[in-house]
Amino acid sequence: MPRETGRKVIAQNKRAWHDFHIEDTYEAGLVLQGTEVKSLRLGRASLLDGYAVVKDGEAWLINIHIPEYTMGTWTNHAARRTRKLLLHRKEIDKLVAKTKETGLTLVPLSLYFKDGKAKVEIGLAKGKKDWDKRQTLAEKQAKREMARALRHRNR
Repeated sequence: MPRETGRKVIAQNKRAWHDFHIEDTYEAGLVLQGTEVKSLRLGRASLLDGYAVVKDGEAWLINIHIPEYTMGTWTNHAARRTRKLLLHRKEIDKLVAKTKETGLTLVPLSLYFKDGKAKVEIGLAKGKKDWDKRQTLAEKQAKREMARALRHRNR
């Protein structure tokens, strides 16, 4: 059987891009149980309420919902358990230094398989104010209108 290649997105956290300014992104591996991997291969996961923390020199992903595998037995996993992130020591040290700054947090942006291995993209994020959100929406709408005008002009 050939090895799996490429990137298959399982879940994205579009709400994070709306609620936060993403300053930097990191790719991390996940420590998962067998039934969690099977559930992810079915494309079932939710990142909405999730966040990451660094405790005792290790990175942890908290509150990510991976539903129980339907054909699992008594060995099935808990849906919202805390999962360990696999990062290099230097990356963890950078994250610790940056999250000590005020208002910065670690938010999961997407969950995917890369070459057959489960990965999560986490972002170093700063919360947006309401006026920031309105400004971002206005900019998107202006870009959309400009593109529409150019399309109609070129006809």
